[in-house]
Amino acid sequence: MSSDIEFLEDPESDPPEAIAGSKEVGALAHLYRAEVYRSTIWRQRLDQTTNWAVITTGIGLSVSFSSASASPFPIVLVGALCIMFLMLEARRYRFFYVWRFRARVLEIAFYVPMLRGQGARIPLDRGTALSDDYEKPQYRISSLRAIGRRLRRNYGWIFAIQGAAYFAKIAIHPTDVLTWGEFVRRAHLGPIPGLVALICGLLFHVAWITLAWKTWFDERSDKTKMEDFLRSRSDVNRRPKAQPLGDIQQD
Repeated sequence: MSSDIEFLEDPESDPPEAIAGSKEVGALAHLYRAEVYRSTIWRQRLDQTTNWAVITTGIGLSVSFSSASASPFPIVLVGALCIMFLMLEARRYRFFYVWRFRARVLEIAFYVPMLRGQGARIPLDRGTALSDDYEKPQYRISSLRAIGRRLRRNYGWIFAIQGAAYFAKIAIHPTDVLTWGEFVRRAHLGPIPGLVALICGLLFHVAWITLAWKTWFDERSDKTKMEDFLRSRSDVNRRPKAQPLGDIQQD
């Protein structure tokens, strides 16, 4: 107790080793519930934008294949809308990662020691990853990495379906094409020549595949464990090996 009083009177002195009172433990339990709740709400918002992308893709495919004279332009328009949804979802994912970071820090720094039988110990080191984040909130994942993750999880499959549908529309609907010239002619999008439309579509798919692979490779190359969650906690990288429970003695 005296060390706590000395620390309050002189902020420059060494902080006490830990706080583990019932009030502090209860406050952290409620804080953890709040952070999990907020991360859950933002997770639901991610699902909303994905649902919008799936629904608009279905509408675009239905319109394009509704008749023999229908244009493939609705598929291209839906692709542009899905790009907007992807940008919106990546932004929401960055917010989601803030709450996910906080909940994960509480799990590792507070609940893990209790589960290991070390008791509830809240270290005071004047600047933990969590206290710094509450004072100065910041994103824990970059925009490019967030876009890459959403591409690999959801939007890559949506764009692949759109690309396959566009190819099917100009190649086999309503009849199979027999020449390259006819294939290019069917790819016309109003004033945009078919060859230009095909090149732009190919570049778009190469771009999103490259971005998804690049961000995946960067994450795999990052050898720092829990890099996205705990940049300043090097002790997490040195987790002790789990000890065997031993033989269970029966009474």
